[in-house]
Amino acid sequence: MRALLVVNPAATTTSARTRDVLIHALASEMKLEAVTTEYRGHARDLGRQAAESDDIDLVVALGGDGTVNEVVNGLLHAGPDPEHLPGLAVVPGGSTNVFARALDLPNHPVEATGALLDALREGRERTVGLGLTSGTPGTDDESVPPRWFTFNAGLGFDAGVVGRVEQHRERGRKSTHALYMRQVVRQLIGEPHRLRGVITLEQPGEEPVGDLALSIVSNTSPWTFLGNRPIYASPKASFDTGLDIFGLKRLSASALARYGTQLLTSSPERGPRGGHVTARHDLTQFTLHSKVPLPLQMDGDHLGLRTSVTFTGVRRALRVIV
Repeated sequence: MRALLVVNPAATTTSARTRDVLIHALASEMKLEAVTTEYRGHARDLGRQAAESDDIDLVVALGGDGTVNEVVNGLLHAGPDPEHLPGLAVVPGGSTNVFARALDLPNHPVEATGALLDALREGRERTVGLGLTSGTPGTDDESVPPRWFTFNAGLGFDAGVVGRVEQHRERGRKSTHALYMRQVVRQLIGEPHRLRGVITLEQPGEEPVGDLALSIVSNTSPWTFLGNRPIYASPKASFDTGLDIFGLKRLSASALARYGTQLLTSSPERGPRGGHVTARHDLTQFTLHSKVPLPLQMDGDHLGLRTSVTFTGVRRALRVIV
C-alpha cells in the first residue's frame, strides 16, 4: 500500500514530535510520502493530486477539521467514486476534531495512529455520506463553485461566530473553547436579525419555512463538542442518511437561554425542541435563501457572504478507514 500523509503544521495540537511519531509508525506498515502544507488550500491540492494518481491508495490527514475538509474536496474534485478513489484516514490535530470524533476515533493523535494501524491490518473501513453545497440557479450566487462538507454547515449566526474566531486566529490567538464562547456572545450582541430572521428554507414538495434567525445543517451527530461534551443540534443526523437541518426563528435573550440550555443538555435521543424550532431529517436537497447577505461556514471554515445556498446530501460518497 502507498499512502500520502498531509500534515498541517498550524493545527492547534499538531507538533513536530507528533508528526515524526506518526511518520515512523505509518512508514513501518506502508510506502509513505509525507507533505507539510504551506498555504491555505494546499491540502485540497494534495488531495486532488492523490485522486488523479494511479498508485496512491490512502490519504492520511493530520490536522483539524479544516485540513480534513480540504483533503476531501481535493479527493472529490471530480465527484464521488468510493470504489476507485483513495481512501481517507484521519489523525486529529485540531482543537475540536468533530469529524474524527463522530467516527468514534480517539481524540489523541498517538492513540488515533494506533487505531488507524489496527484498522488497516484488519481491513476496517466504512463508506460515509457527505454534504455538498452549490450556488442556486437564478440567484447572484449561481456561479459559486460546489464544495463538500463532512459534518456540518451553517448560514448566518454560527458562521458569523466562526468568522470572528478566524479573525482572532489570524492575529495569533490560539483556538480555544473559551474563545468560541466569547465570540458567541459578541455575535449575539451585534446580530441585527436576532428577533426576526431573514432566512427561508425551501425544499421540493414542501411549503417554505421563513423568518429563520439561525440555520445549522448537519451531516452527522453530534453537531460539535464543547470540550468533551457532545452537542446535539440534530440527534438523528447520520453519515448513513441525508442531511438534517435545525433552525430557530428567534434569538432573543429568553429564547437563547431556553434553547442554549437545551443544546448543552442534549443527547443522542433528545435535541432542542419548542415553538421557535424548525427541524428536518434525512433531506436529499434543499435551499436556504436570505433577504440579505449572510456568512456561510462549512466544517468550521468561514467562506464569505451568501444570499442563497443549495444543499445536497450525497450518500456513500467516500471510503474512510476506521
